[in-house]
Amino acid sequence: MPVKVSTKSIPFEHVRIICRRTFSEVRAALDANLPKLNEHIKVLLSNGDQERIKEIEAHGPTLYMFLSRDHGELLEIAGRKRNAVQYEIGNPITASKMTRHNLGAALYAPLRVVLFETEAGDVVFEYDKPSTLFGQFENNKISEVARSLNRELEAELLKAAG
Repeated sequence: MPVKVSTKSIPFEHVRIICRRTFSEVRAALDANLPKLNEHIKVLLSNGDQERIKEIEAHGPTLYMFLSRDHGELLEIAGRKRNAVQYEIGNPITASKMTRHNLGAALYAPLRVVLFETEAGDVVFEYDKPSTLFGQFENNKISEVARSLNRELEAELLKAAG
């Protein structure tokens, strides 16, 4: 059977938040506000421990910091390091609520956010709105979760932005 390749254009909304704080203040605030991913949650999910997962959902944070990458240091090759960090932010419990309906949703979970300082000195968050990324799957259950991600992510970024 031959390999099939298909393409589809999807509209998405790109969000840009200009921060009031300095780059280092915003970065420190985001790092302080979002707990690092608790790897134990993945174990609970893979073991089907619904009771403990419900407890974490009720009392735990809605978003976690999966990881961060310093993109600014990669520009050293171009002669100048910059302030730029890419984050993966999300929640494995939330991701499982979407990927159970369409595994393609794993492409966007966790979410990517970039924090950088412009040439003019502005400190900026940029990301693609979750509801528009996940909307391509045309599934009401995925879209409902994605709309909650819109609110949760924006709230965390605005809090860090000052």
